[in-house]
Amino acid sequence: MTNRLSCFKPTTVLLLVVVILCATFPASGRNITKNSNAPTKAQKFIDEYTATWNRLRYDYTQADWESNTKIVEGDNTNAKRTIAALERLTAFTGSKANIDAATKLLRNKNELTSLQIKQLERILYMAAEDPETAKDLVKQRIAAETAQTEKLYGFDFKIDGKSVTTNRIDEILRTSADLKERRTAWLASKEVGKRTKDGLAHLQNLRNATVQPLGYKSYFSYQVSDYGMTDEAMLRLVDDINRQLRPLYRELHTYARYELAKKYGVPIPDQLPADWLPNRWGQDWSAMVNVKGMNINDALKDKSPEWIVQQGEQFYISLGWPSLPKSFYEKSSLYPLPAGATYKKNNHASAWHLDNERDVRSLMSVEPNAEWYATTHHELGHIYYYISYTNPEVPPLLRAGANRAYHEAVGSLMGLAAMQRPFLEARGLAPKDAKVDQTQALLKEALQYVVFIPFSAGTMPRFEYELYSKNLPKDQYNKRWWEIVRQYQGIVPPASTEGRGEEFCDACTKTHINDDAAQYYDYALSYVLLFQLHDHIARNILKQNPHATNYYGSRAVGKFLRDIMRPGSSKDWRMVLKEKTGEDLSARAMLRYFAPLMEHLKKENAGRKHTLPEF
Repeated sequence: MTNRLSCFKPTTVLLLVVVILCATFPASGRNITKNSNAPTKAQKFIDEYTATWNRLRYDYTQADWESNTKIVEGDNTNAKRTIAALERLTAFTGSKANIDAATKLLRNKNELTSLQIKQLERILYMAAEDPETAKDLVKQRIAAETAQTEKLYGFDFKIDGKSVTTNRIDEILRTSADLKERRTAWLASKEVGKRTKDGLAHLQNLRNATVQPLGYKSYFSYQVSDYGMTDEAMLRLVDDINRQLRPLYRELHTYARYELAKKYGVPIPDQLPADWLPNRWGQDWSAMVNVKGMNINDALKDKSPEWIVQQGEQFYISLGWPSLPKSFYEKSSLYPLPAGATYKKNNHASAWHLDNERDVRSLMSVEPNAEWYATTHHELGHIYYYISYTNPEVPPLLRAGANRAYHEAVGSLMGLAAMQRPFLEARGLAPKDAKVDQTQALLKEALQYVVFIPFSAGTMPRFEYELYSKNLPKDQYNKRWWEIVRQYQGIVPPASTEGRGEEFCDACTKTHINDDAAQYYDYALSYVLLFQLHDHIARNILKQNPHATNYYGSRAVGKFLRDIMRPGSSKDWRMVLKEKTGEDLSARAMLRYFAPLMEHLKKENAGRKHTLPEF
């Protein structure tokens, strides 16, 4: 999942922009009092604020783009430019004058329009992270986030003393049957945690300190308030999702323990050693299964990376979206750096909306394989979401997903759709006469989607809750990380590593812990949304089996999705979901999708010992 569910929010140096793009504040319509000048005053302030904010924001996102696409060891020119641009932006968004003006205008809520209220509340939400009252702390946090980003993405990963890319580490973990080689690669991937642990401890304090002056208990509390929830309420929600899926995950966990022990020729462990799994964080096990007739790596290996991106664009065009702007290809960083490059770049796939208008870009390292094929469709989902809500009806301040999870849901939905067999057959990537084991195909999907939930709705939010809301001490980071990983995922450190002491920070090796903090539950909620939307499309629009769909060329599917995406965050996300699917947020569709697999796994695991911990 290093790339498949990659966040469209590239760094938490970009975190402020994430908040700008993604916060949602539900508000019902208001009746405007006759002859009141409150709406006029409010609109004048909003228009003036938006003009300045958008200009400063664009300056910052352009600088941050350079910081993510050209990292030169020992050269902090880009970092300085990014820090300076972000300081100018945050000085504006956090200014006391803007806070006071927005607060005063909101005292007349009953005289304002729903859109005006939403924009004023957005202005106050943005101010909360960078208030003028904590000016020095904000400046320190910006500098610390930039330094952390450089340490993370400028790290030189090595195996046996030789530099390797993270793509190479991931390839070893996906394909190697040699436990020694796997363990070496896994351990190499964790070395960056030593370098970033002190930085995370510094950010833990700074992030909390900058939001507390405006009444937030912690940085985690601040982030979950975007959903109109307390941190405890968010934890209850994600734990409930885990409980709903726990019986299925328990069967998958048992299956993996027995199958991987057989593969490696070793005794069956009670919990899964981390280096046994085909992902650095154990969040995606789909590479365990190779579905005959569905392995598109062979079909893609002779294609160019450019072809992969063009096919992704063509998918969206077939649904009724326009071609990508020419500037997308001119300004994006889509492919791996050439051999001998004198600089590095952020290796985490992402999508960017730099100017809230037409400047959309993607940062990827596309190679011709199935993972990047799905990732490309996912990232272009974000790009087309940007394009959809960039319209006159949506003010720039509200050009964001209906909530943060919606953006990921749309991207992941398109990644799922692009990997279903009828779609692949129609695109010439899977032979039409191939015999496919449908149970194995469903198992592979579950090892991606279901397995991800304990990580995204368990390990990550629970650790970051304790980090920020409980002020987890630095000397307990690694101990607590592995306790949580075991509790939710049933995964333990490699058997021969003699523990993972506090000289390590294995949590710090995860991109989002450093630069997209306290928001990872967005991905879990996005999966619930993903299956709800897919179920509705398959059953009610395409009239197809949800396990075997082909979205390609369906203008009806395109219209359904554009109707969801076009309002951005100008409409309450709950209302959008209810209007378009007739349902509230629910995991029922996800459980229904994998119900046939559950019955199969119960038979497969008959007589096997279940050892997944309770939580």
